[in-house]
Amino acid sequence: MDAHEELIALADRYWDAALEAAPSEATLLGDRRFDDRIEDLSEAAEQRLLSTWRSLLTAVDALDPERLDDQDRVTRGLLRNELITAAEHLEWRPLELASDQMSGVHAGLLTMAPQLNAPEPENAANLVLRYRQFGGFLAQAVERFRAGLDAGRTPARITIERSLNQLDGYLASDIAVDPFVTFAGPADWAGESAWRADLAEVTREVIRPAFGAYRDALAGELLPAARPDEQPGLCWLGADGADIYRRLLRQHTTLPDLGAEEIHQLGLDELDGLRAEYAEVGSRLFGISGLTEVFTRLREDSSLRYADGEEIMVDARACLAAAQAEMGNWFGRLPRRSCDILPVPDFLAADAPPAYYFPPAADGSRPGAYYVNQHDPKGRNRFETASVAYHEAIPGHHLQLTIANELDQLPRFQRMSFSNTAFVEGWALYTERLADEMGLYPDDLTRIGMLAADSWRSCRLVVDTGLHAKGWTRQQAIDFMVANAPVGVEEIRTEVDRYIAMPGQAVAYKVGQLEIRRLRAATEQRQGPAFDIKTFHDRVLGSGSVSLPVLRDLVSTL
Repeated sequence: MDAHEELIALADRYWDAALEAAPSEATLLGDRRFDDRIEDLSEAAEQRLLSTWRSLLTAVDALDPERLDDQDRVTRGLLRNELITAAEHLEWRPLELASDQMSGVHAGLLTMAPQLNAPEPENAANLVLRYRQFGGFLAQAVERFRAGLDAGRTPARITIERSLNQLDGYLASDIAVDPFVTFAGPADWAGESAWRADLAEVTREVIRPAFGAYRDALAGELLPAARPDEQPGLCWLGADGADIYRRLLRQHTTLPDLGAEEIHQLGLDELDGLRAEYAEVGSRLFGISGLTEVFTRLREDSSLRYADGEEIMVDARACLAAAQAEMGNWFGRLPRRSCDILPVPDFLAADAPPAYYFPPAADGSRPGAYYVNQHDPKGRNRFETASVAYHEAIPGHHLQLTIANELDQLPRFQRMSFSNTAFVEGWALYTERLADEMGLYPDDLTRIGMLAADSWRSCRLVVDTGLHAKGWTRQQAIDFMVANAPVGVEEIRTEVDRYIAMPGQAVAYKVGQLEIRRLRAATEQRQGPAFDIKTFHDRVLGSGSVSLPVLRDLVSTL
């Protein structure tokens, strides 16, 4: 093999191993080879996978980049970084703490379930086989949680309470609308009726009892040992917790030298810089310019709230339509696949964020899906919907992730991997401001929602590091966000609990956004009148989801 073929072979070996180790994610991505399997959560399987990553990394390091062209050097750098990150992640045994409401074992199953489908009868039959393995799968998860407790890795109490709320909501739901029973099957299939009966039977006899036993373990074993709200952060786990947090910051920011103290100060500086913008927009909108007064108005004016959940959906659809009409003026490359707008399932809604997104399946069997949370509409702010829609759908996640998926000349991992959080989430946050340039905010009310979202992400830098590096209490984190972001208090509580559950992930948004903005400003200055926004965006999006160091190299050659 020449150097290019050798690189592609290594990339394929990595991605095949990654999907084989995560068959549920493979199904979600449209790779049907492992539909009849479920994840092996044992420590032995974890160690085998770790050995695979180290072996592949050795092979990638042995491949001389001078033998590769520019595109292949980008691929090699990304593959190397992804293998290092994957190995570092497994080294700290993350499954021992995977009991939370966001990235926990059960949360992944319940969140993915509505997105699954079975385009062919073979897929349908195989997914029933997978579902029959739920008992052993969730029992393995409980064993890993027990190992974590034995190692002194106690979870935060609030994350277990929220997990129990999710599980209780699911177990109390009507089986007729259960997502493990109702997902889409083959079109015009004569065997659908019998298949649905099998799904209902396995859900009653296997899935729900397995979730019930899992729920009892969380309530009976993890909850009594959990850390209180006064000690929710990883730093309360001592040296082990500090090591985990350092690893997670590296993983999510893709910047190995960016530490908690620098991130914390960066957040404070960003919040300080937003004051003038609030004064300007607040004066036009409300006739007031003081930050506290503007925040109070946004929180207490009941006319700024929704009356019902359908109003939220109507506004989200209007935002998506406006963005679709305009994006051709800002991007040379456009996604081919569409984006659906769907409600967050009721049993997840109370503990879920305002919205989230799933990219389309690579096999074309499912479009992108933007999930909108309709829970407690009278507590949802009208001014937030637009910035959230642009972040999650277009020109944010749907545009970026779908374009990446459609870059057929690139290896599969480069098109489909979600590992570079700072780029993926940084792009989505960058587009919230870009949407203003695109004329997508029709008035100052929606524009102040853009500022609120920026405050929210800036707060994350302070709060995440405050919780996990500085020993903040849960209430300290809530109070800081109440003082610095005009978001509803209940929404802030949900968000703070997300940061407790997913250390480091939330800081990636602002870190990535600032890097993309910095690179754009530098390119504009370097190119002067020759700068073209479509060319810049196409370069940023043209290599899939990349690390920030690789992005710097890509943009520097414009």
